[in-house]
Amino acid sequence: MLDLAFLAFIGYVLVLGLRRPFLWVLLYVYIDILAPQRIGYSAIAALPVSLIAFAAAFGGWIALDRKEGARFTLRQGLLALLLLYCFWTTGHADFPEDAATKWDWVWKALLFAIFLPLTLTTRARIEGLALVLLLSIATIVIGTGMKTILGGGGYSNLKFFVNDNSGIYESSTLATVAIGLIPMLWWFVRHGTVFRPHWLVTGFAVALTFACLLVPIGTEARTGLLCIAALGGLMLRYTKRRFLFIAGAGLLGMAALPFLPQSYYERMSTLAQPSGDESASTRVAVWKWTLDYVTQKPFGGGFDAYRSNKFNYVMPVKETDGNTTTVTYQAVEDKGRAYHSSFFEMLGEQGWPGLIIWLSLHFVGLWQMERIQRRWKKAEDEATRWIAPLAAALQMGAIIYLVGATFQGIGYQPVMLMLVGLQIGLNTYCLRIDSAKGLLARSTSRKEAVADKMHSAVAA
Repeated sequence: MLDLAFLAFIGYVLVLGLRRPFLWVLLYVYIDILAPQRIGYSAIAALPVSLIAFAAAFGGWIALDRKEGARFTLRQGLLALLLLYCFWTTGHADFPEDAATKWDWVWKALLFAIFLPLTLTTRARIEGLALVLLLSIATIVIGTGMKTILGGGGYSNLKFFVNDNSGIYESSTLATVAIGLIPMLWWFVRHGTVFRPHWLVTGFAVALTFACLLVPIGTEARTGLLCIAALGGLMLRYTKRRFLFIAGAGLLGMAALPFLPQSYYERMSTLAQPSGDESASTRVAVWKWTLDYVTQKPFGGGFDAYRSNKFNYVMPVKETDGNTTTVTYQAVEDKGRAYHSSFFEMLGEQGWPGLIIWLSLHFVGLWQMERIQRRWKKAEDEATRWIAPLAAALQMGAIIYLVGATFQGIGYQPVMLMLVGLQIGLNTYCLRIDSAKGLLARSTSRKEAVADKMHSAVAA
C-alpha cells in the first residue's frame, strides 16, 4: 500500500509536469531528499524513480520551459569548476573503487545545483522550491520529534524512515539541516503566498520549530547543539529587544534541562573535554594527518583518501569501583578514520584548489545575500518586500551549515547544494529586477529629453 501511494503521487506529478515542467524539478528535489524508494518495500524500490525525475527535470527544462530570464552566473561557474576538478581527482584517486562509488552521487548533486538556478526565474518558482525543500525535510523532522518525545531517542539509536545512517538520514546531518531551515520556515509565516499568513500557518511553524530543536536532542548530535547556539547568535542581529531575547532563550533552556536524558548530558559534556571521547579525539588526529598529507599531495588524493590514514593517540579510561573512580591512559592505534569536517574533507580529497573553490562558493554566497539585504531592506511594495527577509534566512542557513560542516563531512551534501542553487536563483532574480528598473529609468529619461527638445523648438 505504501509503495502504491508513493508511485501514485510520483505519477500524478509527472503528468502535471507536461503543462508545468517546473514541477518535475520539484519532484526530483522531493525524491532526492526523502528517498521514497528506500522507504518503500518492493515495487518502488525496483524502479529508478530518482533517475526518472532527474531526466524529467532536465529534459522538461530543455524541451518545454521558456527559459526567460535564465542566466549563467559566477557561482554556477565555481560549481562547474568544482565538478570538473572532482572528476579529475577521481581519475587519479588513491582508492579508485571507493572514489568511484562516492563520485556516483556527488556529480549528480553538483550538476543539479548548477542547473537549478536556471529554472528559478520567478518569485513563484523560488518560493515553490523553498517550500518543497522545507516540507520534505519537515517530513523527516516531524517523525524524529515524535520519536524523541515518546522516548525513542539516543545516539545511533533513533531510527528514521530508513534504517541507513547516511545522507540526510545521518543524525548530525539532519540536526544541522533542521536547525538551518528554521529561519526559512519563519519567512513563510510572514511572506508566503502558497500558504498565506494565517494562525494555522503560525501554529504549524511553532510546532515544526519545536520539532527541529528536538532533533539534536533525539539524535544526541553534538553538532546540533552548536548549530542551535549559532542560530541564537544570528537571530540577535534581527531582534530589536536583544536583552529580552537572551533572557527568554536562557529561561527556555533552563526549563528544558530537567526533561533531558542523562545520556544527552554525558554526550554533550565531551564538547568541553574532547579528549575523553574517542570520536572527538580521533578528529583532531585526522585533521593533523590531513595537513601532513596535503604537504605531499597538494592536489588531493580523490574521494575517500582518508582510508590511508593511520595514527596513534592516548585515550583516558575511567573505572569506577564504589565511590572511587580511577583514570588510566591507554594508547590507541587507529586507521581509516573519516575526516569529520567538510573543510578537511575538501582539503584531503580535492587538495588546496578544491578547498579554495569550495570556500569561494560559500563566501561569495554570504556576500551576495548580505548585499541583497542591504539593497532591499527598505522595500515596502508587496512585490519586493519579501526579498530582503528571504536573503537573511538563506544567509543564516548558510552560516549554520558552515558551523555544522566544521565537524562533519558534508561538503557535497545535496540539500545544502540545493540551498546554494536557491541563493543563486534569488540573486539572479534581484539583478534582473534592477536591470529592468535601469532600462525603465533610461527610457523615461530619453522620453523626457525628447519632450524638452520639442517644447524648446515650439517655443522658439
